Amino acid sequence: MEAARDVHVYAGTAGHSAWFSDDLGETWVHPNSHSGMYLEARVWTMACHPARPDRLFAGTDMGFYRWDEATARWTPMESPMQDVWALAIDPKGPDVLIAGTRPAAFWRSADAGRTWQQLSAPGMAQFSEQNMGPTRVTQILFDPVDDGTVWASVEIGSIYRSRDRGLTWEKKDAGLVSGDVHGLAVIPLPGGGKALLATTNRGLHRSEDDGESWQLQDLPSPWPYTRGVQPRADGTGVVFLANGNGPPGNDGFLLRSRDHGRTWEDAKLPGARDSSVWCIATDAADPMLIFVCTNLGELFRSTDGGETFVRLPHVFGELRALLWRSLPKGTRQAAHSITRPTLKAAQMGWKAA
Repeated sequence: MEAARDVHVYAGTAGHSAWFSDDLGETWVHPNSHSGMYLEARVWTMACHPARPDRLFAGTDMGFYRWDEATARWTPMESPMQDVWALAIDPKGPDVLIAGTRPAAFWRSADAGRTWQQLSAPGMAQFSEQNMGPTRVTQILFDPVDDGTVWASVEIGSIYRSRDRGLTWEKKDAGLVSGDVHGLAVIPLPGGGKALLATTNRGLHRSEDDGESWQLQDLPSPWPYTRGVQPRADGTGVVFLANGNGPPGNDGFLLRSRDHGRTWEDAKLPGARDSSVWCIATDAADPMLIFVCTNLGELFRSTDGGETFVRLPHVFGELRALLWRSLPKGTRQAAHSITRPTLKAAQMGWKAA
Protein backbone atom coordinates (compact mmCIF):
# COMPACT_ATOMS: atom_id res chain seq x y z
CA MET A 1 0.00 0.00 0.00
CA GLU A 2 1.32 3.43 -0.91
CA ALA A 3 2.26 5.45 2.17
CA ALA A 4 0.48 8.53 0.83
CA ARG A 5 -2.95 6.90 0.67
CA ASP A 6 -5.76 6.06 3.09
CA VAL A 7 -8.10 3.07 3.04
CA HIS A 8 -11.81 3.84 3.22
CA VAL A 9 -14.31 1.00 3.69
CA TYR A 10 -18.01 1.26 2.82
CA ALA A 11 -20.87 -1.00 3.93
CA GLY A 12 -24.36 -0.95 2.42
CA THR A 13 -27.14 -2.13 4.72
CA ALA A 14 -30.69 -3.32 4.15
CA GLY A 15 -32.47 -0.59 6.09
CA HIS A 16 -29.84 1.66 7.67
CA SER A 17 -28.24 3.30 4.60
CA ALA A 18 -24.46 3.35 4.07
CA TRP A 19 -21.77 3.26 6.76
CA PHE A 20 -18.11 4.32 6.45
CA SER A 21 -14.86 3.27 8.16
CA ASP A 22 -11.41 4.81 7.84
CA ASP A 23 -9.65 2.48 10.31
CA LEU A 24 -9.84 -0.81 8.38
CA GLY A 25 -13.30 -1.66 9.69
CA GLU A 26 -12.53 -1.42 13.39
CA THR A 27 -15.11 1.35 13.90
CA TRP A 28 -17.84 2.78 11.68
CA VAL A 29 -19.70 6.07 11.27
CA HIS A 30 -23.29 6.35 10.12
CA PRO A 31 -24.39 9.46 8.22
CA ASN A 32 -27.77 10.72 9.33
CA SER A 33 -30.46 12.02 6.98
CA HIS A 34 -28.75 15.43 6.73
CA SER A 35 -26.04 13.75 4.66
CA GLY A 36 -28.49 13.48 1.75
CA MET A 37 -29.46 9.82 1.89
CA TYR A 38 -32.63 8.57 3.60
CA LEU A 39 -31.59 7.17 6.99
CA GLU A 40 -33.42 3.87 6.42
CA ALA A 41 -32.44 3.35 2.78
CA ARG A 42 -31.58 -0.14 1.54
CA VAL A 43 -28.19 0.11 -0.15
CA TRP A 44 -27.82 -2.78 -2.59
CA THR A 45 -24.63 -1.83 -4.42
CA MET A 46 -21.74 0.66 -4.54
CA ALA A 47 -19.20 1.47 -7.25
CA CYS A 48 -16.22 3.77 -7.74
CA HIS A 49 -13.52 4.45 -10.34
CA PRO A 50 -9.84 4.99 -9.41
CA ALA A 51 -9.59 7.94 -11.83
CA ARG A 52 -12.28 9.79 -9.84
CA PRO A 53 -11.48 9.40 -6.13
CA ASP A 54 -13.73 12.38 -5.38
CA ARG A 55 -16.94 10.40 -5.87
CA LEU A 56 -18.70 7.15 -5.10
CA PHE A 57 -22.00 5.85 -6.51
CA ALA A 58 -24.67 3.84 -4.70
CA GLY A 59 -27.77 2.00 -5.84
CA THR A 60 -30.63 1.86 -3.33
CA ASP A 61 -34.33 1.16 -3.00
CA MET A 62 -34.74 4.96 -3.17
CA GLY A 63 -32.89 5.30 -6.48
CA PHE A 64 -29.37 6.28 -7.51
CA TYR A 65 -26.99 8.38 -5.35
CA ARG A 66 -23.58 10.05 -5.72
CA TRP A 67 -21.25 10.64 -2.76
CA ASP A 68 -18.95 13.66 -3.10
CA GLU A 69 -15.80 13.76 -0.97
CA ALA A 70 -15.49 17.54 -1.23
CA THR A 71 -18.82 18.13 0.52
CA ALA A 72 -19.12 14.80 2.39
CA ARG A 73 -22.70 14.51 1.14
CA TRP A 74 -24.90 12.14 -0.83
CA THR A 75 -26.70 13.66 -3.81
CA PRO A 76 -29.87 11.88 -5.00
CA MET A 77 -29.64 11.74 -8.80
CA GLU A 78 -32.79 12.07 -10.85
CA SER A 79 -33.28 8.96 -12.98
CA PRO A 80 -36.03 6.69 -14.34
CA MET A 81 -34.79 3.95 -11.96
CA GLN A 82 -36.28 3.29 -8.54
CA ASP A 83 -34.80 0.10 -7.04
CA VAL A 84 -31.15 -0.08 -8.17
CA TRP A 85 -29.47 -3.40 -7.34
CA ALA A 86 -26.28 -3.40 -9.44
CA LEU A 87 -23.78 -0.80 -10.70
CA ALA A 88 -20.59 -0.98 -12.76
CA ILE A 89 -18.33 1.73 -14.15
CA ASP A 90 -16.52 1.32 -17.46
CA PRO A 91 -12.79 0.94 -16.65
CA LYS A 92 -11.95 3.11 -19.68
CA GLY A 93 -14.47 5.86 -18.94
CA PRO A 94 -15.31 6.93 -15.39
CA ASP A 95 -18.47 8.72 -16.57
CA VAL A 96 -19.91 5.59 -18.25
CA LEU A 97 -22.13 3.63 -15.87
CA ILE A 98 -24.32 0.56 -16.31
CA ALA A 99 -27.03 -0.10 -13.74
CA GLY A 100 -29.33 -3.02 -13.07
CA THR A 101 -32.69 -2.75 -11.34
CA ARG A 102 -35.56 -4.62 -9.76
CA PRO A 103 -37.69 -5.56 -11.72
CA ALA A 104 -34.75 -6.65 -13.85
CA ALA A 105 -33.64 -4.17 -16.51
CA PHE A 106 -30.36 -2.69 -17.74
CA TRP A 107 -29.69 1.05 -17.95
CA ARG A 108 -26.67 2.98 -19.25
CA SER A 109 -25.42 6.51 -18.56
CA ALA A 110 -22.60 8.24 -20.45
CA ASP A 111 -22.60 11.37 -18.25
CA ALA A 112 -21.97 10.05 -14.72
CA GLY A 113 -25.60 9.36 -13.97
CA ARG A 114 -27.21 12.60 -15.11
CA THR A 115 -29.18 10.90 -17.90
CA TRP A 116 -29.99 7.24 -18.56
CA GLN A 117 -30.94 5.03 -21.50
CA GLN A 118 -32.73 1.69 -21.03
CA LEU A 119 -30.99 -1.15 -22.86
CA SER A 120 -32.44 -4.05 -24.81
CA ALA A 121 -32.24 -7.45 -23.07
CA PRO A 122 -34.23 -10.07 -25.02
CA GLY A 123 -35.96 -12.63 -22.85
CA MET A 124 -35.63 -10.64 -19.64
CA ALA A 125 -38.50 -11.51 -17.32
CA GLN A 126 -39.91 -8.89 -14.97
CA PHE A 127 -41.67 -11.29 -12.58
CA SER A 128 -40.75 -14.74 -11.30
CA GLU A 129 -43.34 -17.40 -10.62
CA GLN A 130 -40.61 -19.28 -8.74
CA ASN A 131 -40.44 -16.80 -5.88
CA MET A 132 -43.66 -14.89 -6.61
CA GLY A 133 -41.81 -11.59 -6.90
CA PRO A 134 -39.93 -9.31 -9.29
CA THR A 135 -36.63 -10.40 -10.81
CA ARG A 136 -33.51 -8.30 -10.10
CA VAL A 137 -30.05 -7.71 -11.53
CA THR A 138 -27.56 -8.85 -8.89
CA GLN A 139 -24.22 -7.97 -10.52
CA ILE A 140 -22.75 -6.19 -13.55
CA LEU A 141 -19.11 -6.85 -14.41
CA PHE A 142 -16.80 -5.43 -17.07
CA ASP A 143 -14.66 -8.27 -18.41
CA PRO A 144 -10.98 -7.69 -17.45
CA VAL A 145 -9.74 -10.03 -20.20
CA ASP A 146 -11.90 -9.16 -23.23
CA ASP A 147 -12.21 -5.39 -23.57
CA GLY A 148 -15.75 -4.34 -24.42
CA THR A 149 -17.43 -7.42 -22.97
CA VAL A 150 -19.76 -6.94 -20.00
CA TRP A 151 -21.51 -9.62 -17.92
CA ALA A 152 -24.62 -9.49 -15.78
CA SER A 153 -26.30 -11.91 -13.38
CA VAL A 154 -30.05 -11.84 -12.81
CA GLU A 155 -32.02 -13.28 -9.91
CA ILE A 156 -34.23 -14.98 -11.11
CA GLY A 157 -33.37 -14.57 -14.79
CA SER A 158 -30.04 -16.15 -15.79
CA ILE A 159 -26.82 -14.65 -17.21
CA TYR A 160 -26.49 -11.94 -19.87
CA ARG A 161 -23.49 -10.95 -22.01
CA SER A 162 -22.78 -7.77 -23.95
CA ARG A 163 -20.07 -7.46 -26.62
CA ASP A 164 -20.40 -3.68 -27.10
CA ARG A 165 -19.71 -2.18 -23.65
CA GLY A 166 -23.25 -2.79 -22.48
CA LEU A 167 -25.28 -1.35 -25.35
CA THR A 168 -26.93 -4.66 -26.35
CA TRP A 169 -27.35 -7.91 -24.44
CA GLU A 170 -27.94 -11.62 -25.04
CA LYS A 171 -28.86 -14.40 -22.63
CA LYS A 172 -26.26 -17.11 -22.00
CA ASP A 173 -27.79 -19.89 -19.89
CA ALA A 174 -26.85 -23.21 -21.56
CA GLY A 175 -26.02 -25.72 -18.84
CA LEU A 176 -27.16 -23.71 -15.84
CA VAL A 177 -29.03 -25.88 -13.35
CA SER A 178 -30.71 -22.74 -12.00
CA GLY A 179 -31.51 -19.32 -13.42
CA ASP A 180 -31.35 -17.86 -9.90
CA VAL A 181 -27.93 -16.25 -10.44
CA HIS A 182 -26.30 -14.21 -7.68
CA GLY A 183 -22.78 -13.27 -8.76
CA LEU A 184 -20.09 -13.51 -11.43
CA ALA A 185 -16.31 -13.49 -11.72
CA VAL A 186 -13.89 -13.53 -14.65
CA ILE A 187 -10.64 -15.39 -13.89
CA PRO A 188 -7.66 -14.89 -16.25
CA LEU A 189 -5.96 -18.24 -16.96
CA PRO A 190 -2.24 -18.92 -17.29
CA GLY A 191 -1.16 -18.80 -20.91
CA GLY A 192 -4.20 -16.80 -21.97
CA GLY A 193 -7.94 -17.25 -21.96
CA LYS A 194 -10.28 -17.04 -19.03
CA ALA A 195 -12.76 -18.89 -16.88
CA LEU A 196 -16.10 -17.50 -15.80
CA LEU A 197 -17.69 -18.41 -12.48
CA ALA A 198 -21.38 -17.93 -11.69
CA THR A 199 -23.02 -18.43 -8.30
CA THR A 200 -26.61 -19.65 -7.90
CA ASN A 201 -28.97 -21.00 -5.26
CA ARG A 202 -28.08 -24.51 -6.48
CA GLY A 203 -24.34 -24.27 -6.77
CA LEU A 204 -21.31 -22.79 -8.52
CA HIS A 205 -21.03 -22.93 -12.33
CA ARG A 206 -17.96 -22.60 -14.56
CA SER A 207 -17.52 -21.71 -18.22
CA GLU A 208 -14.34 -21.73 -20.29
CA ASP A 209 -16.02 -20.97 -23.63
CA ASP A 210 -17.01 -17.36 -22.96
CA GLY A 211 -20.35 -18.24 -21.43
CA GLU A 212 -21.61 -20.40 -24.29
CA SER A 213 -21.97 -23.33 -21.88
CA TRP A 214 -21.83 -23.79 -18.10
CA GLN A 215 -20.93 -26.75 -15.90
CA LEU A 216 -21.86 -27.30 -12.26
CA GLN A 217 -18.80 -27.54 -9.95
CA ASP A 218 -18.13 -29.67 -6.90
CA LEU A 219 -17.74 -27.80 -3.61
CA PRO A 220 -16.53 -29.01 -0.19
CA SER A 221 -19.69 -27.77 1.50
CA PRO A 222 -22.96 -29.37 2.67
CA TRP A 223 -24.90 -26.53 1.02
CA PRO A 224 -25.16 -25.55 -2.66
CA TYR A 225 -26.18 -21.93 -2.01
CA THR A 226 -23.46 -19.55 -3.23
CA ARG A 227 -23.42 -15.75 -3.35
CA GLY A 228 -20.37 -13.51 -3.92
CA VAL A 229 -17.37 -14.75 -5.90
CA GLN A 230 -14.21 -12.66 -6.19
CA PRO A 231 -10.65 -13.26 -7.45
CA ARG A 232 -7.82 -11.86 -5.39
CA ALA A 233 -6.72 -8.71 -7.18
CA ASP A 234 -3.21 -9.92 -8.00
CA GLY A 235 -3.85 -12.32 -10.89
CA THR A 236 -2.41 -15.33 -9.06
CA GLY A 237 -5.48 -17.54 -9.47
CA VAL A 238 -6.63 -17.25 -5.86
CA VAL A 239 -10.43 -16.89 -5.75
CA PHE A 240 -12.89 -16.52 -2.86
CA LEU A 241 -16.46 -17.83 -2.79
CA ALA A 242 -19.29 -16.98 -0.39
CA ASN A 243 -21.37 -19.98 0.67
CA GLY A 244 -24.08 -20.77 3.19
CA ASN A 245 -27.35 -22.53 3.88
CA GLY A 246 -29.65 -19.97 2.32
CA PRO A 247 -30.78 -16.36 2.63
CA PRO A 248 -30.13 -15.34 5.31
CA GLY A 249 -29.36 -18.82 6.64
CA ASN A 250 -27.73 -19.51 9.98
CA ASP A 251 -24.31 -20.82 8.94
CA GLY A 252 -21.83 -20.43 6.12
CA PHE A 253 -18.33 -20.84 4.73
CA LEU A 254 -15.86 -18.67 2.93
CA LEU A 255 -14.28 -21.00 0.37
CA ARG A 256 -10.91 -20.39 -1.26
CA SER A 257 -9.43 -21.69 -4.51
CA ARG A 258 -5.72 -21.61 -5.32
CA ASP A 259 -6.08 -22.91 -8.89
CA HIS A 260 -8.31 -20.40 -10.71
CA GLY A 261 -11.55 -21.77 -9.27
CA ARG A 262 -11.11 -25.45 -10.17
CA THR A 263 -10.89 -26.82 -6.61
CA TRP A 264 -11.90 -25.29 -3.28
CA GLU A 265 -11.06 -25.39 0.42
CA ASP A 266 -12.40 -23.83 3.60
CA ALA A 267 -10.76 -20.42 4.17
CA LYS A 268 -11.55 -20.82 7.88
CA LEU A 269 -13.23 -17.66 9.00
CA PRO A 270 -12.81 -17.42 12.80
CA GLY A 271 -15.68 -18.46 15.03
CA ALA A 272 -19.19 -19.53 14.12
CA ARG A 273 -21.26 -17.68 11.51
CA ASP A 274 -24.87 -16.72 12.17
CA SER A 275 -25.85 -16.50 8.46
CA SER A 276 -24.58 -17.19 4.95
CA VAL A 277 -21.35 -15.54 3.84
CA TRP A 278 -22.43 -12.83 1.40
CA CYS A 279 -19.91 -10.24 0.11
CA ILE A 280 -16.17 -10.22 -0.61
CA ALA A 281 -14.37 -6.89 -1.16
CA THR A 282 -10.95 -6.64 -2.83
CA ASP A 283 -9.01 -3.90 -4.61
CA ALA A 284 -5.91 -3.83 -6.79
CA ALA A 285 -4.46 -1.03 -4.63
CA ASP A 286 -3.61 -3.76 -2.09
CA PRO A 287 -4.47 -7.33 -3.16
CA MET A 288 -3.60 -8.64 0.30
CA LEU A 289 -6.35 -6.59 2.00
CA ILE A 290 -9.69 -8.42 1.84
CA PHE A 291 -12.98 -7.77 3.64
CA VAL A 292 -15.78 -10.32 3.97
CA CYS A 293 -19.26 -10.10 5.46
CA THR A 294 -22.20 -12.36 6.20
CA ASN A 295 -25.77 -11.59 5.27
CA LEU A 296 -26.66 -10.66 8.85
CA GLY A 297 -23.76 -8.31 9.29
CA GLU A 298 -20.68 -10.07 10.67
CA LEU A 299 -17.42 -8.62 9.32
CA PHE A 300 -14.00 -10.18 8.74
CA ARG A 301 -10.67 -8.78 7.51
CA SER A 302 -7.51 -10.31 6.07
CA THR A 303 -4.23 -8.48 5.55
CA ASP A 304 -2.33 -11.49 4.15
CA GLY A 305 -4.35 -12.19 1.01
CA GLY A 306 -6.94 -14.42 2.65
CA GLU A 307 -4.59 -16.84 4.39
CA THR A 308 -5.96 -15.75 7.77
CA PHE A 309 -8.89 -13.58 8.86
CA VAL A 310 -9.84 -11.67 11.99
CA ARG A 311 -13.38 -10.99 13.10
CA LEU A 312 -14.18 -7.27 13.37
CA PRO A 313 -16.07 -5.98 16.42
CA HIS A 314 -19.06 -4.28 14.79
CA VAL A 315 -22.03 -6.41 13.71
CA PHE A 316 -24.63 -4.89 11.38
CA GLY A 317 -28.27 -5.93 11.16
CA GLU A 318 -28.06 -6.93 7.50
CA LEU A 319 -25.40 -6.21 4.87
CA ARG A 320 -25.88 -6.26 1.10
CA ALA A 321 -22.84 -4.38 -0.24
CA LEU A 322 -19.20 -4.08 0.77
CA LEU A 323 -16.46 -2.02 -0.90
CA TRP A 324 -13.08 -0.57 -0.03
CA ARG A 325 -10.91 1.86 -1.93
CA SER A 326 -7.61 3.69 -1.54
CA LEU A 327 -7.82 7.49 -1.55
CA PRO A 328 -5.08 10.14 -1.56
CA LYS A 329 -4.07 10.61 2.06
CA GLY A 330 -6.17 13.18 3.89
CA THR A 331 -8.72 13.50 1.06
CA ARG A 332 -11.70 14.12 3.29
CA GLN A 333 -9.86 16.03 5.98
CA ALA A 334 -8.17 18.27 3.40
CA ALA A 335 -11.50 19.06 1.84
CA HIS A 336 -12.96 20.16 5.18
CA SER A 337 -9.87 21.28 7.11
CA ILE A 338 -11.28 19.52 10.17
CA THR A 339 -10.39 16.48 12.23
CA ARG A 340 -12.09 13.11 12.00
CA PRO A 341 -13.92 13.49 15.35
CA THR A 342 -15.16 16.89 14.23
CA LEU A 343 -16.36 15.37 10.98
CA LYS A 344 -18.23 12.74 12.94
CA ALA A 345 -19.73 14.85 15.65
CA ALA A 346 -19.99 18.45 14.60
CA GLN A 347 -20.33 18.97 10.87
CA MET A 348 -22.04 15.74 9.86
CA GLY A 349 -23.98 14.78 12.96
CA TRP A 350 -22.87 11.20 12.37
CA LYS A 351 -23.30 8.45 14.90
CA ALA A 352 -20.18 6.55 15.92
CA ALA A 353 -20.33 2.77 16.12
